Parts: sequence; C-alpha cells; structure tokens
Amino acid sequence: MAKLDVCVVGEMNLDIILYGLPTDLILDRELLANRAALTLGSSSAICAHNLAALGTRVGFVSKIGKDPLGGMALERLSAGNVEVTQVKQSTTGTLTGLTVVLPGPRQRYILTYPGTMFEMPYSDIDMSYVRSARHLHVSSFFLQRALRPRMLDLFRQAKEAGMSTSLDTNDDPEDKWEGDLLEVLKYVDIVLPNAREAKKMTHTDDLSKAVDMLAGLAKIVVVKSGSSASICRSGDQQWSLSPPSVQPVDDVGAGDSFDSGFLHMYLRGAALEDCLALANIAGAYSTTREGGTGAFVDRGTMLGFFRQHWDAAGRGAFPISG
Repeated sequence: MAKLDVCVVGEMNLDIILYGLPTDLILDRELLANRAALTLGSSSAICAHNLAALGTRVGFVSKIGKDPLGGMALERLSAGNVEVTQVKQSTTGTLTGLTVVLPGPRQRYILTYPGTMFEMPYSDIDMSYVRSARHLHVSSFFLQRALRPRMLDLFRQAKEAGMSTSLDTNDDPEDKWEGDLLEVLKYVDIVLPNAREAKKMTHTDDLSKAVDMLAGLAKIVVVKSGSSASICRSGDQQWSLSPPSVQPVDDVGAGDSFDSGFLHMYLRGAALEDCLALANIAGAYSTTREGGTGAFVDRGTMLGFFRQHWDAAGRGAFPISG
C-alpha cells in the first residue's frame, strides 16, 4: 500500500453555483441567473483536491451513489492526483449528494441534498488504509451522520497509530452543536473552524473565550475569518495574520482551501506562523476562480500567485515544488 501524507475521510458531491440572481429571492417567481458553474464540491473533497495540488500525497475515503454525478465527482478528484480507491458506491440506491450555491453581494444561500453523505458508517472504513497515512483529516462533522456515532473511535485509533489529526467541523445544519464534538476534540491536533463556528461549538459569543476553550481541548486552534485576520493558537502562543488582498470572484471553498495550505505546511514541519501564512494565501487564491477547486487546476498560475505572496511576506524558502 502506497504511503500517504494525508488520509481525508468525508463527503463528496458536486456544487451547482448560480451567479447573478436578484438580491431578493421572491417565492413563486422564475428568477434568472446570468452565469452557472458545475464544480467539485464538499469541504472534504475540496480540501483533498487542493492539498494534492500543493504537492501533498492524499488519499480519500468516502461514499458516492451509482449515478452520473458521483462518477463526475470521482473523476474530478482523481484528475487532481488524489488516491480514490477507497471511495465506495452505495448499494441502497441513494444518490450522490448535491449542493446548490446562490451567491449574493454579502451572503450566500447554500442548499444541500445530503444523499450518500449520510451513509458512510465506520464499518465502511479500511483502517489499514487510514493508517498508511501520516495524518488524518475529517471535514463536515455534522454531515457524517452514519460515521458520527463512532467518530471518536476513528480519531482515537489514528492517534494510537501515531498519526496527527485535524478536523474542520463546518456548520451544524440543526444548529445544536452537541457535546460529542468536544469529546472528539480531545483527539484532534488541529481544529480549523471559522469565527462563527468557533463560537457556536463553545456556546459563547466571545471569540477570545471560544479560542481559549478550544485551546484547552485541541493542540492547535486555527480560526478563519474571511478577508480579516486569521488566528492560530497553540498553548500560550498566538499568531494573527491578514490574508493577501484580492478581487474575489467566488468564495466557495475558500475555507477548505485555507485548510489545505495550513496542512501542507504543518506536514513539512513548518513553524505555525508559516503554516498560517500559507493557509491565508491558499484561501485568498481560491476566491480568484469559480468554485472551490477551479483556481488550483491551473498549476502555473497557482505557483505564480503563491510565490509572489510568499516572497512578499519574507517567509524564506518557497514551500511548493515545481
């Protein structure tokens, strides 16, 4: 079995993104978009794809349906040099999940049909495959409904195997943010929420308190804040860095791209401040093209953007080969 740097366990789907809709979405009216995109979606798949684009060896564990959308998602992830032999097809007839994103000037609607996202239990996971990696990453904690009852076992086994671990919870569609998440965090080295999620999971409106609470559970807390400064906290040390300024085209998947930048550096043994710096560059770069992975397909442009902003920050040797 090939040695992996990262094993990503999570969901896979496509995103349909409709641009240019009216600001007010009126019921029972036919509202026209001026542009559409069909892109690889899901937090897990976007992170895996973009992490592989940076040069990290990534394997993916997931479940899709026996339908064209699942096949398309799998082809796009595989084309991004992600190892996909552990992506299984559902035998229940459930379709692959699908997300429809409606971007607005300041906010966006995210409409998801979960499909097979809900159908991957712990028993579907080949732990020998997971343990062939140095690091375990899981995204979308609350969408892993079949896996969630044994999520603690997944992370505990990874830690017992000597792996490092990370978790990006994403949103809780039920807005409950229940306590089993905090139990799992005891086995998480890097937790990667955005500012809203950090406050939700700790049930406080104070971001500083949220970071303090999370730092008492996970080894490293990394908080994303869009175009504002991101935060990295480890023990008593804390760093805050602003991302590069860009003219955004689409912020879908920017947080997952941020994760890929942080993990790429972390697995190289880099200083946490440098991990945060590359994460900011990755998140900002993601917004320059449509969808969560579109910018990372063009390797030449990607390398140019990353090198420009890395060198401008005076961070030392460029951390991406090629």
